[in-house]
Amino acid sequence: MTGQWEPYRPDVTSLPLFAPRLRAVEDEPNRNNGHAVPAALVPIATTSGIDWSLVASLRSQASEQLSQAVAAESQTLDRHAQEELGRAIVLELLEAAMAEAVNTGDPSWTVEHQRAVAQAVFDSLFRLGRLQPLVDDDRVENIIICGHDNVTLDLVDGSQIPGPPVADSDQELIDFLVFLASRSEVNARGFSEAQPKLHLRLDDGSRLAAAAWVMPRPSVVIRRHRLMEVTLEDLVRRDMLTPVAASFLRAAVRARKSIVVSGAQGAGKTTLVRALCAEIDPAEAIGTFETEYELHLHLLPERHRIVHPWEARPGSGERGPDGRQAGEFTLDEALVDSFRFNLSRQIVGEVRGKEIWAMIKAMESGTGSISTTHASDAVAAVRKLVTCAMEAGPHVTQELATSKLAATVDLIVQLSLETETANGTSRRTRKVAEIIALAPGERETGYATTHVFTPDAAGTAVPMVLPDEYRALARHGFDLGGYLTAQPSGASR
Repeated sequence: MTGQWEPYRPDVTSLPLFAPRLRAVEDEPNRNNGHAVPAALVPIATTSGIDWSLVASLRSQASEQLSQAVAAESQTLDRHAQEELGRAIVLELLEAAMAEAVNTGDPSWTVEHQRAVAQAVFDSLFRLGRLQPLVDDDRVENIIICGHDNVTLDLVDGSQIPGPPVADSDQELIDFLVFLASRSEVNARGFSEAQPKLHLRLDDGSRLAAAAWVMPRPSVVIRRHRLMEVTLEDLVRRDMLTPVAASFLRAAVRARKSIVVSGAQGAGKTTLVRALCAEIDPAEAIGTFETEYELHLHLLPERHRIVHPWEARPGSGERGPDGRQAGEFTLDEALVDSFRFNLSRQIVGEVRGKEIWAMIKAMESGTGSISTTHASDAVAAVRKLVTCAMEAGPHVTQELATSKLAATVDLIVQLSLETETANGTSRRTRKVAEIIALAPGERETGYATTHVFTPDAAGTAVPMVLPDEYRALARHGFDLGGYLTAQPSGASR
């Protein structure tokens, strides 16, 4: 092998084994974490022409040799050392495969093909296999898989296009997901017929959700978090909300109002929460509580100096007398533990069910907490949260759940997600559609809502009715004058 394909040497700290992946032409600076966003559309998949059965065979051999080599070491190898050793093993296996191809009269491999096969084997061994090129592509926001050969890609510009197959069969896809779930050294998860659902945080911070055995074909969704260092000003530039609405939310965070961001799946809830958190003073100590890391505030030390990120952990094996599996660690336990960490803010991530009580406890502490949930509109979000609270058991009545929420949640911010299709291409737009204030109310419902911002004809949140107590947010930067100017005539508390 020639050029970049030098055999591994123990004193080499970084092997130039794999060429950089093909990237799109870039333009539009400052639209994606301060980096350029790809605009010119080049082919998404860069692995065409690869013999995936050969890749699977080489991966199996490499895995076996790597396991033997690691077991023979006198000291434990960290992940980086294992990857370096894996690169050397892959090189040797490729050299053998190319020699065999020459002996049987097959055409010799080009350097480009050598690199592509090497990368594919390495990705299958250490990363995401055939999914890796999609995860590496800066244009891809979401990867949606409904069977190994039915793949759809959501791009960062809002468009939606077909993607390449990610396996040669559904069973191969399932087998890879099982391997992926079990190999985590920190937070391994089970995935089997007995545990047919999988929620996993990937190495790059993306979130994977998968299901199999309970549907005709395996389904997978990988959510990529492109906008990490995002601000409310960034979202204003993206036409997601108006400057007046941004000033209101900025002031609400600074005034320690408790906020729930609601909306459909993929509406941008986590992105908005990151933008809200960007308004927290960098000196404040923050605790985040999530079933799988999504906020990643702890990866932004220049913006948030002190972050204690808790992640729930599912148990394994049979349940004990208390109904818990060995090793299980819940958000409730994390929240109780956090009261000894001198936190200024407690932020509970997504609320889908029993996480609701961790959210309520965090908001009861008066720290100005922020959470997300799925709902079709802001008022429906209240009903959804009441239902989640009641699922804790018969001891939680609707009256108790409602009173708790009305007393702890200050604002609900609803995001809209619309998909338009033209000329065979789909495009998605996300907006802040409404902001409501929640307060204890009459006995019939237990709460009262006020539409501080309501959607206009284009679906964008515009001023409506401002409760008197929210005028005080002007001290925290709320553009009260701009709000009152845009408020419709006759609107009042």
